[in-house]
Amino acid sequence: MPYMDEIDPRAKRIGAVNTITIRPDGSLHGQNTDAFGFLENLKSGAPDWRPESAPAVVLGAGGSARAICVALLEAGIPGITLVNRSVDRAEALADALGGPISVASWAAAPLALEGAGLVVNTTSLGMGGQPPLELELDSLPKTAVVNDIVYVPLKTELLRRASERGNVAVDGLGMLLHQGRPGFAAWFGPWPEVTSGLREAVLAD
Repeated sequence: MPYMDEIDPRAKRIGAVNTITIRPDGSLHGQNTDAFGFLENLKSGAPDWRPESAPAVVLGAGGSARAICVALLEAGIPGITLVNRSVDRAEALADALGGPISVASWAAAPLALEGAGLVVNTTSLGMGGQPPLELELDSLPKTAVVNDIVYVPLKTELLRRASERGNVAVDGLGMLLHQGRPGFAAWFGPWPEVTSGLREAVLAD
């Protein structure tokens, strides 16, 4: 970010740049496409989900959580509960972003899930080679959408358990693919589509 001549407002709020465009005058413009990719993936995997209908629970308080919270706040979510093992880190993120964000410890996660319309895992827990994500879903409404931004494995244990109890489960591969679309458009012109063939090609790689 310090090397950019201009930074997109959303990237400023997220606090990170992942796409750089060189302007005709040689200046550098930085943007962040993670929030876009996250929301587009949700629209694709859970077309009936409406951000204004119920609050969200976000697991984790790192860079991915920050981008996703920004996306949800911009989309009109009525509230977000950040659940993190380090409450201090979650509180720092909530203070930095502002808005209707509360914080809960990992032990209080079951209570946070009550009434939630969306749960997003932004941690590495459940990823291949990482410790499992231990989260009871009994208190989560079955109308809620469960999204895991992990995509190795594609169907994590969290998504498997969510599907078995009737929740809509959205994997993380779509976020990876969709966040690349604005960058491709900025560099080459046309907006690419995320198709089933593209997903299959990436999974086969």
